[in-house]
Amino acid sequence: MFIQVIQGKVSDEAGLRRCMDRWTEDVRPGATGFLGCTQGLCDDGTFIALARFESAEAARRNSERPEQGAWWAETERCFEGAVSFMDCPDVMEWMGGGSDDATFVQVMEGHTTDASRMRELLEQAEPQVHQLRPEILGGTLCTYGDGGYVEAVYFTSESEAREHEKVEIPDDLRSLFEEEGRLMGDVSYYDMHSPMLVPAGR
Repeated sequence: MFIQVIQGKVSDEAGLRRCMDRWTEDVRPGATGFLGCTQGLCDDGTFIALARFESAEAARRNSERPEQGAWWAETERCFEGAVSFMDCPDVMEWMGGGSDDATFVQVMEGHTTDASRMRELLEQAEPQVHQLRPEILGGTLCTYGDGGYVEAVYFTSESEAREHEKVEIPDDLRSLFEEEGRLMGDVSYYDMHSPMLVPAGR
C-alpha cells in the first residue's frame, strides 16, 4: 500500500466540501488502484486527507489524469497558502487498518529516529490494545522522507475514545507506550470530529 497525505489550511470550507463530493462522484471512478481515503477538517482549520493506493505508481497515474489536474486546479483555491503533499511508501496497518465505520479519527504527525521500532512496538501492543480499547477499530502508520511519520487511529466514537482513555494500563503495556512516546518525539495532534471516509471506487 502507498499513502499520499494532503494537508493545508482551509479558507473556503463549503467550497472544499463541494470539491471533495465532486471528486467522489465524478473523478474517483477513473482512479485505478485507489483504495480509499480518510479526510476531515480539524479544529484549527487544517484539512488532512490520507489517500490510499495500491502502489506509488497507481498514485502517480492518478495525478497525471487530466480530470484529476482540472479538479485540483479548482480545489486548491479553497486553501489558504501552500498545500503540503507527503508521499508515504512504507505503510503499516494494525488492528485491521483503517475503518470506514469510524466516526472519530485522530491523526498524529512527527519525526522519529527509528520507524522500524515504532512498527514493532505497535505489533507487540496490538493484542492488549484490542482487549483494553474495544472502541479502537484500527489504524495506519506511514512514513516519508527522513523520519517523517503520519499515524491515524480510527475510533467507534469520540465519546467512547475519551472514556477509555481513563482505563488503567498494565505495566507491561505501559512500558511499550512509553518507549513509543520517546520514539515519536514532538507530536502534532489533529482530531477529525466528523471524518469523511471515501471507499474505493466501484
